[in-house]
Amino acid sequence: MSEENNEMLLLMKELVEKVKNLERAVYNDDNLLMKSGFVVTSTPTPSMSVGETEISDDKIAKMEWKEINDMVSRIEGSV
Repeated sequence: MSEENNEMLLLMKELVEKVKNLERAVYNDDNLLMKSGFVVTSTPTPSMSVGETEISDDKIAKMEWKEINDMVSRIEGSV
């Protein structure tokens, strides 16, 4: 093999060894990263709680104009 191929092979071996060392460090039970919470095995599931988003037509029909204006302002975020 040429000198360039030998250098490439040595570089690949070094990289593989570094990756193996990182894997050992992350998955070790006594690892500080796992204990500190920087590396986690499970993450929380995001959730959204939303209030009443739909208003019935009947309710809107019985509203005063001021109430409708206030509702639109709340939806737009200006209140």
